Amino acid sequence: MAGHSKWANIQHRKGRQDAARSKLFSKFSKEITVAAKMGDPDPDKNPRLRLAIKEAKSQSMPKDNIERAIKKAIGGDGDAYEEIRYEGYGPNGVAVIVEAMTDNRNRTASNVRSTFTKHGGNLGETGSVGFMFERKGEVIYPAEVGDADTVMMAAIEAGAEDVESSEEGHIIYCADTDLNEVSNALEAELGESDSTKLVWKPSTTTELDLEAMQKLMKLVDALEDDDDVQRVTTNFEASDEVMAAL
Repeated sequence: MAGHSKWANIQHRKGRQDAARSKLFSKFSKEITVAAKMGDPDPDKNPRLRLAIKEAKSQSMPKDNIERAIKKAIGGDGDAYEEIRYEGYGPNGVAVIVEAMTDNRNRTASNVRSTFTKHGGNLGETGSVGFMFERKGEVIYPAEVGDADTVMMAAIEAGAEDVESSEEGHIIYCADTDLNEVSNALEAELGESDSTKLVWKPSTTTELDLEAMQKLMKLVDALEDDDDVQRVTTNFEASDEVMAAL
């Protein structure tokens, strides 16, 4: 499995505490409000909003919170957020992409830069690591929806590009512009997914040992704790032994 998928699994296994969950919900709210502001407040007519709501629901975000975020956009409330991507290197030269939504570009840049520095990394220019990733749509299903062949056939029919199946589940990749179409087709065939979102998929990876992984996790946790940061992606690769020891 690709590095960032393992990372998502680590986060999932660790079971975020309530404080982290409320932080996660506020990130989802921000994404939903921005998506509704930029397009139609009706999810059926706005693929980005539909995907944002789906991802929020997959993390058990209450319906009231979702509706409140959409109303905020319709009412013109809330700050004018802009989306910014930061790129840099973590410990041991791991590539890191940080996606943020902010109403204060200077504050966010300063915080992200100091977090990188504090945890043995370096913030680079835009494009400094982006070439090591591809923008893809990612749909995740639990293992019990079917065996690898069943899911592969459904993915091919839906127009996906690739499937990675393991004991933990199935990760289906497609072109970023096809995500809405592919996820709808998969849903008709396999039912509701665990997760549907746009991701940065590493095309080259950096192998890490346990010590290096622990350092990287500290950096990623610190970045994710920033209210302006929506998500963090890295291109680490680690053995099952290292993952088990974390």
